[in-house]
Amino acid sequence: MADLAGLQRLFAWLSPAWPVGGFAYSHGIEQAIAEGWLTGPDEVQGWIAEILRHGAGRNDAILLAHAWRGEDVAELALALSGCAERRRETAEQGASFARTASAVEEALPAVPYPVAIGMAAARAGLPLAEVLVLFLQAFASNLVTACVKSIPIGPTRGQCILAALMPLIREVAAEAQAATLDDLGGCAFRSDLAAIRHETLQPRIYRT
Repeated sequence: MADLAGLQRLFAWLSPAWPVGGFAYSHGIEQAIAEGWLTGPDEVQGWIAEILRHGAGRNDAILLAHAWRGEDVAELALALSGCAERRRETAEQGASFARTASAVEEALPAVPYPVAIGMAAARAGLPLAEVLVLFLQAFASNLVTACVKSIPIGPTRGQCILAALMPLIREVAAEAQAATLDDLGGCAFRSDLAAIRHETLQPRIYRT
């Protein structure tokens, strides 16, 4: 278990107050809403569950775990980005995270977001199991927030969705902790398609 000081650092990194600009990225959800694919809480919960289980959630968790172990997976993380917007999302958030971490704590290179979290967590001596769960929790929370704002489904219903996803988050985190790089891959096709189509969506609020 992480000590209190370590948990404070982890919560600070994953807090909306840490300036990675997560509020500006919807991970393709804005396009999915425009397409009529997400109209209510059931669709939102299923969409986010699939991203966690078969999409970027799972892959990012695996990359984080290997970065925590000291492996150089930054280029691999960029190569796994399915389109320009996904690449921008992970690169820009990672650079923002590293810039703030370097100012507040120790120097950290500008690497993709899950890689930056893994490197910082290892440096801080934080246990991987807790880091993975809370990283995925923050990832899902950001997607839920985008839906709360844009469908809208309301903040209480959004928290119900997040609560329902918590067992899956723990499951994916445990799988990622044991996974090898050969286990990377995904099949969240509609999410990937939404991210690609969002590159030309007008008007739009989110960067991805």
